Amino acid sequence: MDAVLTAFGLVFQPYVLLVIVLSALYGLFVGAIPGLTATMATALLVPVTFFMAPIPAVAAIVTATAMAIFSGDIPSALLRMPGTPASAAYTDEAFLLTRSGRAELALGAGLVFSVLGGIFGVIVLILAAPALAEVALKFSSFEYFWLVVLGFASAVFIAGSDPLKGVVSLLIGLLISCVGLENPAGAPRYTFGNVELMGGIALIPLMIGMFAISQVLRFAVSVVKPEMVADRPFGNVFSGMWSLIRKYPVQLLRGSALGTAVGALPGAGADIAAWMSYAVSKRFSKEPEKFGTGHVEGIIEAGAANNSAVGGAWIPALVFGIPGDSITAIAIGVLYLKNMNPGPTLFVDNPQNIYAVFIVFLLAQLLMLPFGWMAIKVAKRVLRIPAGLLMPLILLFCIVGSFAINNSMFGVIVMLVAGVAAFFMERWGFPVAPTILGVVLGTMLEEHFFSSLVKADGNFLVFFERPIAGTLGALTVMVLLWPVVRRLIARRRAGAVAP
Repeated sequence: MDAVLTAFGLVFQPYVLLVIVLSALYGLFVGAIPGLTATMATALLVPVTFFMAPIPAVAAIVTATAMAIFSGDIPSALLRMPGTPASAAYTDEAFLLTRSGRAELALGAGLVFSVLGGIFGVIVLILAAPALAEVALKFSSFEYFWLVVLGFASAVFIAGSDPLKGVVSLLIGLLISCVGLENPAGAPRYTFGNVELMGGIALIPLMIGMFAISQVLRFAVSVVKPEMVADRPFGNVFSGMWSLIRKYPVQLLRGSALGTAVGALPGAGADIAAWMSYAVSKRFSKEPEKFGTGHVEGIIEAGAANNSAVGGAWIPALVFGIPGDSITAIAIGVLYLKNMNPGPTLFVDNPQNIYAVFIVFLLAQLLMLPFGWMAIKVAKRVLRIPAGLLMPLILLFCIVGSFAINNSMFGVIVMLVAGVAAFFMERWGFPVAPTILGVVLGTMLEEHFFSSLVKADGNFLVFFERPIAGTLGALTVMVLLWPVVRRLIARRRAGAVAP
């Protein structure tokens, strides 16, 4: 108890609270601008933390990260432009809700369920960090391979009414992920002698192009100009949230649990957690036909997952010094810099510092409600801008965001090409989301597949021999075979009913 009381004293100081408030505003701003991700927000904070004590330094990173991941939902809902990759999984769902005049539902669900998911992840971090970290450390290349394949299998369920087109879209994403030097052989692939392509196709310009530029092109070629958002200004974002909590408690818990578990896996993070949770939500929904038409259920589950993954990612980081994602990789560097070396000894030698980090996590999630509400109130002004003026502004932000990734015009070119490609894909009925998923997971799939093959010496049965790998492999096979099994069951039932 002495350590807990000391931790409260470390956090509730005017200077630390001021750092938390300023970091919250900074995270909301960065996350809401497409191209400036939560990882970039964290990286830009590192030089500032050099001049801070340990607790405010960690508080700045934790708060900015949580706020940035949530605020990526705001441009997703209003402009179909995901602010962060974690928001891309349900961007279409949120934007369709806005187009149908229910922007307050999309933004309110994103805010409230992000907070609830974040609190769930923090509670798990506090209560079960050592145990979950041990499970995460048991993941080898075999387990990661099956996890990625399971993610790809889930793409069938986010593909809409035509699974074949969803698979084609996924394969396009995998092909894009093959570009560059990031392969087991380290050989340049599909670079055509271009030095810029050796680094691969950057995800952020690609994502901005496929979601935002395609929207600009659709507006430009339309004879009857569509409205970007509903004509009427939206109301109270908290209205109806309690009824949603009562209606979808299973989805909230499932998304939070999956997000925390995926976040605890080194190298996974909020992006993969959101994609997997959205797919799981559609798979087990009682109304799967509503997904892709502006249905709040997917936003609830995936929104809870991406914020719970923030707490989950800190589990292996604090207990073993192994980053759960790129953000905690940066945070670990700051911890070492402040003599808060991650590891089991941190819980013994400096328990007050660990408890202070836990308090900051909870405080950041609770502050998200009022600060997120204020950010949404400011964003409401976007609704009043005529679409003819808004589109050039969107294009300008897209160009700036894509250029800022590597300070190179190549990112802008990637964005424009991706935008044109996505425009034609959607016109011909091919969903964009599986392509993004293929790019996110493609490199990871290849890396873990070849590593596993080397370990297995060509014996594919080894992929099922480890307990966790075997479970994930069996689950993946079940997901892939389920459509066939369902059809056989339906045929048998039809045959039994027929005279």
